[in-house]
Amino acid sequence: MSDTRTLNEWVEWIALALKDIACASPRREAELLLRAFFKQDQLWLMSEAQRTIEATPLLMEWIQRRASNEPLEYLCREVSFYSRNFFIQPGALIPRPETELLVEQTLLQVDSEAVLTVVEVGIGSGIISIVLAQHMPNAHFIGIDISNDALAVARHNIARYGLEDRIELRQGDLLCSVCEPIDVLVSNPPYIANHTALEPNLAYEPDTALFGGEVGDEMIQKLLEAVQQRHIPLFTCEIGYDQKTAIEAYLSDFKIQSLEFYSDYAGFDRGLILRLENE
Repeated sequence: MSDTRTLNEWVEWIALALKDIACASPRREAELLLRAFFKQDQLWLMSEAQRTIEATPLLMEWIQRRASNEPLEYLCREVSFYSRNFFIQPGALIPRPETELLVEQTLLQVDSEAVLTVVEVGIGSGIISIVLAQHMPNAHFIGIDISNDALAVARHNIARYGLEDRIELRQGDLLCSVCEPIDVLVSNPPYIANHTALEPNLAYEPDTALFGGEVGDEMIQKLLEAVQQRHIPLFTCEIGYDQKTAIEAYLSDFKIQSLEFYSDYAGFDRGLILRLENE
């Protein structure tokens, strides 16, 4: 292999190296890798197509790791969410585009100027609470996670956006570390059934953020139970595409003011918005 190639030749060579990984377009993935590695945009990739680039040990390492299905976001330590860039590293779940819908649906349910206590269970990288906080300037946020690794990533992102005085982090399981009254509970909990066969790239992401129990919706049921016990007025939550019926059955004895489900970009059920009757 030549140590020097044009940028366009690198795209072709990397695409060939990535042909067996779980991605829709190896060529597009090759372009994204090069852009991330050199911290450049698509225009640079097009305008500098004939520029010669020398191989470096780090570039070859990136290619090898991506060819082994390691997510590109973990390689470049950056992820885009809600038109913002966030720090990410192994130990925290990589945000998905459909989770932007959870943010949007939550914002539709609240008075953006209200003084509220918002709790996020499973804060992960912090992206949900951060975007909500930017749209809800008078709200106080408490982010809970069982993972110290995830909390470290969230802390990094919270500082990045200067929200340390408005988003408080606590380690714990569910709501065990929160004694305050809660106005809004939001969560993107693990909801995949244990032992489900996953795509190879998901092996790099934390199991605690993916698997929700033998059936998959156990964590969601625990959150719904907490909503009822704590009399939390509003609960928004991401769910699995096949969990709507089971959740409706579980809620059959709840005193509900309203229950709505929203769909993702593919038309699958992806989240719920629950309001309980006033006590």
